[in-house]
Amino acid sequence: MKFTLSWLKDHLDTDADAATIAETLTNIGLEVEDVGNPAEALKPFTIARVLTAERHPQADKLQVLTVDTGSGEPLQVVCGAPNARAGLIGVFGGPGTYVPGSDFTLKKAAIRGVESNGMMCSSRELELGEDHSGIIELAEDAPVGTSFAEYAGLDDPVFDVSITPNRQDCMGVRGIARDLAAAGVGSLKPLKLPEIEENFDSPVEIRTQDPDGCPAFYGRTIRGLTNGTSPEWMQARLKAVGQRPISAVVDITNYVMIDLGRPSHAYDLKTLAGPVVARRAKPGETVVALNEKEYALTPEMTVIADDNGVHDIGGIMGGEHSGVAADTTDVLLEIAYFDPDRIARTGQALALTSDARTRFERGVDPAFLDDGLAILTGMILEHCGGEASRSVRAGQPPSGARRVPFRPERVAELGGMQVAKDEQVAILERLGFTVDGAEANVPTWRRDVDCSADLVEEIIRIVGLDKIPSVPLPRPDGVARATATRGQMIERRARRAAAARGLEEAVTWSFIAEREADLFGGAAHKLANPISEDMKHMRPSLLPGLAVAARRNRDRGADSVRLFEVGRRYLADAERPTFGLLLAGERTPRNWQTGKARAFDAFDAKAEVLAILDAAGAPVTNLQLTMSAGEWWHPGRSATLGLGPKTILAQFGALHPRVLKALDLPEETVAAEIFLDAIPAPRSSSRARLAYAPPALQALTRDFAFIVPDDIAADALVRAIRGSDKVLIADTRIFDRYEGNQGLSLTVEVTLQPTEATLTDAEISDVSKKVVAAAEKLGATLRS
Repeated sequence: MKFTLSWLKDHLDTDADAATIAETLTNIGLEVEDVGNPAEALKPFTIARVLTAERHPQADKLQVLTVDTGSGEPLQVVCGAPNARAGLIGVFGGPGTYVPGSDFTLKKAAIRGVESNGMMCSSRELELGEDHSGIIELAEDAPVGTSFAEYAGLDDPVFDVSITPNRQDCMGVRGIARDLAAAGVGSLKPLKLPEIEENFDSPVEIRTQDPDGCPAFYGRTIRGLTNGTSPEWMQARLKAVGQRPISAVVDITNYVMIDLGRPSHAYDLKTLAGPVVARRAKPGETVVALNEKEYALTPEMTVIADDNGVHDIGGIMGGEHSGVAADTTDVLLEIAYFDPDRIARTGQALALTSDARTRFERGVDPAFLDDGLAILTGMILEHCGGEASRSVRAGQPPSGARRVPFRPERVAELGGMQVAKDEQVAILERLGFTVDGAEANVPTWRRDVDCSADLVEEIIRIVGLDKIPSVPLPRPDGVARATATRGQMIERRARRAAAARGLEEAVTWSFIAEREADLFGGAAHKLANPISEDMKHMRPSLLPGLAVAARRNRDRGADSVRLFEVGRRYLADAERPTFGLLLAGERTPRNWQTGKARAFDAFDAKAEVLAILDAAGAPVTNLQLTMSAGEWWHPGRSATLGLGPKTILAQFGALHPRVLKALDLPEETVAAEIFLDAIPAPRSSSRARLAYAPPALQALTRDFAFIVPDDIAADALVRAIRGSDKVLIADTRIFDRYEGNQGLSLTVEVTLQPTEATLTDAEISDVSKKVVAAAEKLGATLRS
């Protein structure tokens, strides 16, 4: 929401400067994003008179001017503007002056061999308009040598305020002025309502056939108007807030919308046929809007139509063929109340935004239809002439009147601030509420207030959010207790371990496109009000977001991408805390020792998973590996780790080629997901660390080479050997794989850790027999 200081003072009687107003707005909950002043950029430009103008000796289209800048000695300036002439008074920029519209700094220069000391400026060069056909021409009495910005009245700060969705009343300058007046920055001026002389009955019938989408549709006809240009002061204000002046009628509707938060629309009467009706769109109907784009409509949308068809997407944008033009003499003014939910759904379905939509979907004042129509009519009659018909009303807007409990003691209970009851009442009344005993009447423009807690919020913010006292939390005696939950601790450990291993943390959207969700089993939850069509479904996996981040990095030249994320998957039964990682590109770059670069493989993903699980407190030595990971994983290059078939802790490996192609990822991409909520709790709830007790005796290792059948998993062999003697066998790992004439050979290193005494040869032999026996039960035999 943008407005100028002079515009604000139309509604607020105040002497406060821009800095004070900006600070107050932020303190009362209206965040000021920017305060700019166009005069700052134009300070160096002055008013100057052209004394002489002669043709450039080397160029027919250039002139050599002698310019009086008011500083004493006239300056020579080379100018190419066709309207440059002796006696003209314009705007001059000297050497060293930055020209905002052209983005360069002036300096003394020789143009076709003639020295030029600055320039005479056009409107576009000063960002005051699009006119670049000639230099600016000022009145003959313009004071030479003075500041152009000051002379033109451009010293008018522009505020850009971020309005939260619940503050529909502040989508107009008057609403912001009301808040400032309530906060003590001046007083709110009364709103002037013109008396409209109604000379005839409107020749156009107005109806509403969609009471749910458009409960009220008011209007009147104005005939005999002249749709010229709007007043300069109005154009200046509209330009300052980013609106392009079009014509008097259109500019007035835009001005009233920004000034009072009341959107409206003007139809050229000669384009209408029969009654103008608010109704639901019919299947197959289309409309070309004012933005020159065609939109397909559905019966869930409210439109304004006549006998010829749709003219307007109700509450969002008018139709191209019904808009007013320079030769328009008779108009139908429309002021309606549209259902906020209907507007939001229609705008979202059409991917169409407008200033009207941002106001209607928040909820405009339902009691301001008659007054808004009167103000709009009065301004058109004042600036365009003509005569007005009697107003026509179809339907009835919702009353908007509500009463909520007023409990002064809740300000201290909920807001932590002591505010006297009389002051509370005064604040509410300045905001437009009326307090009647234990209840408060809510003004019709405050759709967001519906309980006593909302009244507390109003009082606290007007007193000033910066005035809320800082109160320290009570500190209990003794040693502070841990406050993090077990789930939070697991996430912290996993995050730290991943960062320590060189992975980069990513934070991706929880919303993804349907096509991405379908790659990972489909989404269980669909958003009713998504940001966009590509962010409509809640992610069933963290991998789509990581894939997008990896692809973005790869596209920008990253050779090796190592990403992880700690977040939530959204499944049908619950939200699941999950750790996701994705590795793409080169694991190691090419070099003179190893030659070409090495890509990531499934074993890299497995190593990361095991390290993260170990840091998170999972019983890594007890995990079982299963080769079936799921349909979006590569068969044969992926697996799961779990504590049995029903307790899966992680999935890892290469992604399915179909998934890689859909996500535009390289073939060497591997990934993993760790299901943090599946990690079992430790048997002991004690937070104390285990005492460090290194073994007193030296460990020893023995190697066993087994010929194993092809259908036995290496993990099964390792677990069988480890379980053959749970007292002496401390570790088991495969360190060699060989295929020869005898078949597939796996060599296992078994670490024995004595505890009581050094092992004898007999004890070592006994353990070796147990190892061989355990392997033979799986069909493995010692290699000869």
